[in-house]
Parts: sequence; C-alpha cells; structure tokens
Amino acid sequence: MSKHPSTKPGFLRRIFPAKKQKEQLTAEQQIVLPVEQQDEKQVNRQIQRRTFLSFTSFLVLGAAAWKGWFWLKNQPGDQGLKGGVQEPLRKVLNANERVFQHALSPGHMAKTYPPSTALQHVRVNGDIGLDKTNFDAAKWTLEVTRADNTILSVTLDQIKQLPKTEIVFDFKCIEGWSMITHWGGVKFSDFMKAFHFDAETTMHYIGLMTPDQDYYVGIDMPSAMHPQTLLCYEMNGQPLTSDHGYPLRLIIPVKYGVKNLKRIGSLYFSNDRPDDYWFERGYDYFSGL
Repeated sequence: MSKHPSTKPGFLRRIFPAKKQKEQLTAEQQIVLPVEQQDEKQVNRQIQRRTFLSFTSFLVLGAAAWKGWFWLKNQPGDQGLKGGVQEPLRKVLNANERVFQHALSPGHMAKTYPPSTALQHVRVNGDIGLDKTNFDAAKWTLEVTRADNTILSVTLDQIKQLPKTEIVFDFKCIEGWSMITHWGGVKFSDFMKAFHFDAETTMHYIGLMTPDQDYYVGIDMPSAMHPQTLLCYEMNGQPLTSDHGYPLRLIIPVKYGVKNLKRIGSLYFSNDRPDDYWFERGYDYFSGL
C-alpha cells in the first residue's frame, strides 16, 4: 500500500521551518525599512542644507562683487595720464611689472625659427598712427632728439647702409594670438653705435612716436639695446607695406606687439618714463615676454 507524501515527518519539517524562516525575514525587513527611510531623510536634509549654503554664498559673493565694482569705478584714476585706469588697478599692474622685470633677464633671447616657417600673409592688427592721407613717404626721415635736445634727421638710405640683420620669431599679440614672422633691418644697438649716441645709451628709456603722434610707446633701455631689437624696413625679404609700418618700424621680440611701433617718425631718450599709448589705457608698461 502506497503512502501519501504529506504523511512523512520529513516533509512536514521541510514546510514548517521554511515558514518560520519566512516570518523571520519579514521581521528583519520590518526593522531595515525604517533605517533606509531614515538614511533617505538624512540625505535630503544634507542636500537642502548644501543648497541653502551654496545659494547664500552666491548671493553674498555677488553682492560683494557688485559693491566692489562700484567702489573701484569711483576710485581716482592715474595722475597725469591722458587715459588712465583706476589707481588700485594701476598698483596691481605696477606690481606685475616689477615681478616680470626681475624674472626676465635682459639677456634672454626670443626663440627663432627657419625662414621657411614664416607666414607669407601676415595679419594686420591696428592702424593707429598710420594716416594714409597726410603722409608723404618720399619726405620721411627719422627725427632723433639727442640728450642735449639737438635733433638729427636720418634717412632710410642711411639706415640701410648699416649691417642688415634678419630674424624669424613668434610675434605675440597681447590679445592672445601669435604668428611666426620674418623681419629684416638694423639692430637698434648698431644704429646707436653708428650715430654715436653714446651718452644716450646711459639713459633709462627711449620714446618713439608715429609721424602724426597718434601712437607712441616707451621702451626701457635694456630692452631697446637687446640684440634682437631691430629698426625694421623689410618683411619676408620685401619692403614693408604701409599697413605694416613702411618705411620703418620697431621689431622687439622680447615685448608684446603693442610695443612694436609701426612707422616710426621720431625717437628720443629720457630718464623718466615716456608716454605710452596702451599704458594709458590699462596695460602694464613693461609688456615683456
């Protein structure tokens, strides 16, 4: 006679322990769920607190920036400058200048490149001082004011008689762009020696202006006498174009482009800082690389 499986004690033992285990798991779940809910509430509180702190910090910093801007806007400007910026900004620029003047050795050299790497179509950037209607290139001379205030007029032919130097370097604009360019001319140091400006080399600065005096720069004497600084009359082996400063411009690789004055009309020497177009408009005077 066969027996029904349900009458086996082993079968019953397998059923009842399972039921007890199921009840035990349910009890554990009842204990765990409140803990999970508690953790979720804690996370939400942390998120809300951090959101509040972030938003409050944003408001505080925004208000401080707004107030600081108005404070800066109402500060006195540079004394004795045509343009000028607020005095606190000028102090920061002067501090930066002092750092760069001490960090850059007067003898450091700009990196040079083979002529084949130079751009053939050089970007034109800025035309201040390049008056095309009232400028007569045939009558141009470089007017040099000596330390004793006498004036020497130098023609382009006289400059071209001096030893020619070429340089290919990465011309850097203070706006952030750069390009490899090829220039030819006379070392400024050779020019100074050839025309016997011995006393002038002991002075602290040179000043240069365009013929119409609309654009002007001041250069510290060590940078002017740097072996890579040129009075330049050629670009890519050809005479300068009008847009690039014909008949003569300054090329100074250890400075940003704002110092590379196009179409030099006059040159003078000083122990005080000469006027400088972009310095008056909020840039540092040294502008070194």
